[in-house]
Amino acid sequence: MSIVQVIDGRERDLGGFAVRRVLPFAGRQMVGPFIFFDHLGPAQFAAGQGIDVRPHPHIGLATVTFLFSGTLEHRDNLGNVREIRPGDVNWMTAGRGIAHSERTPQAARAAGPAIHGIQSWVALPDGQEDVDPAFAHHPVPKLPRARHGPVELTVIAGRAFGLASPVATLWPTLYVHAQMPAGSTLVMPVEHTERALYVAEGAVEVGGTRLVAGQMGVLGATESTATALGATRAMLLGGERFPTPRHLYWNFVASTPERIEDAKERWRQQQFARVPNETEFIPLPS
Repeated sequence: MSIVQVIDGRERDLGGFAVRRVLPFAGRQMVGPFIFFDHLGPAQFAAGQGIDVRPHPHIGLATVTFLFSGTLEHRDNLGNVREIRPGDVNWMTAGRGIAHSERTPQAARAAGPAIHGIQSWVALPDGQEDVDPAFAHHPVPKLPRARHGPVELTVIAGRAFGLASPVATLWPTLYVHAQMPAGSTLVMPVEHTERALYVAEGAVEVGGTRLVAGQMGVLGATESTATALGATRAMLLGGERFPTPRHLYWNFVASTPERIEDAKERWRQQQFARVPNETEFIPLPS
């Protein structure tokens, strides 16, 4: 069987725009290092409006932002300010602790901005959870691209299809953006222990199972072929299996509950450095 589990994204309203929360899921906390996977939008805002995610903290993970359309401005307490555009990769390593905000750039608000993309987290492995926080931006031209027949592939992180992304990871990772015309096929390699295919737009058929937009299919251990049932945009994700489970609370990921409790108290006491030019923050949930 090519697909061993189908996960339906659960819609969440984050204040004026919708996301589909896919991971974590009951019985499937992770796929490779991916412990959090949100499908952002597609959303259209009124003129003058946009996304305003106030400063908030992370530990023990790396955030990965990949947009199909629209823009976001990232600010963090290391002093980084970066506008991310479609096809770019923002990779923020939280390590022992980082705080950041995400907002629609002011210049994009006037016309009524749109947004569509994927935001995910990868857990940091044992022994690497407390690394120094860091931020890396990789623009479109730096990412390896290939064609497999009519299918366009971009390797966002890790290795796949004979290509290696320049994004530095701390765990063997698979993350690929695939654009598939109707009727095209994609043979998904088995070089990674855990793999899944998420359909962002369109629909595919894999081993007799149909996946539509908003669904993730966790793949079995054998080679699998996806056939596009229409113009389709999909994300292939995974990597090596994590040897130890992770604890997850709010924006914190850790191998022990003690690390979570420490991060909660540090944020409650505002011991994270402030994000420059930001005066707001999201309080610790009660």
